[in-house]
Amino acid sequence: MTTADAVRGRLRPGRLLPLGAAQDGAWLTEEAVRPVLLRAAAGVPGIRLARVRLGLADPEAAAPFPVPPPLSALPPGPLRIAGECTVGPRAVRPLPELASVLREALFTAAEALDLVVGTVDLHVAGVHEEDAGASDSDRSGGAAPVVGTAFEGPAATAAAAAPGVARLTAVLGPPVHFASDHVRVEVAVARGHRPLDVVRAVRTAVTGALAADRPVTVLVTAVDEEEAP
Repeated sequence: MTTADAVRGRLRPGRLLPLGAAQDGAWLTEEAVRPVLLRAAAGVPGIRLARVRLGLADPEAAAPFPVPPPLSALPPGPLRIAGECTVGPRAVRPLPELASVLREALFTAAEALDLVVGTVDLHVAGVHEEDAGASDSDRSGGAAPVVGTAFEGPAATAAAAAPGVARLTAVLGPPVHFASDHVRVEVAVARGHRPLDVVRAVRTAVTGALAADRPVTVLVTAVDEEEAP
């Protein structure tokens, strides 16, 4: 692997978004959130979300990190969803009403991921063709690298067995990263489970397995989709 490949791999997850409250010591990758928001937006007829980004609503008011953060992690604080959307040529609802429904759908989807969102800003970029799809730049970049549950070590074994963990992943490095002042675990959340519930279960399991007083932080790199009925 070249240095450029390594850098691209680290940038692929996008921003690491604070998950839950500051004391939870958890993050969710923007790459995992984006397709969830796009699916939620697809349920609103007449308007289409073409691009979406997430960041802090007020960076200057963000809380300090209570635990050592991963590289590119945002500090605790409410988030801002910024979306670019287009309107269908035969939309029957007024534009303000369409935007309001889309905004509520994004709030609801983010809340289901246990993200604290302070505001949703939408910019209407124009009119789309009826068969136009979501922007390729905002499609999921693929599943996070999978690490089997056979990864050795008590921390990995405990994390993989925690309720709601679909698998361990390796996006920023190994699935269990040991530092002098903390332990970081990477996981994917299984269908039907709330990310924050899984994070807390992983932290409890890994802390018990290591019997150490180092804080355990958790990075969620994927949220498995619900199967279509």
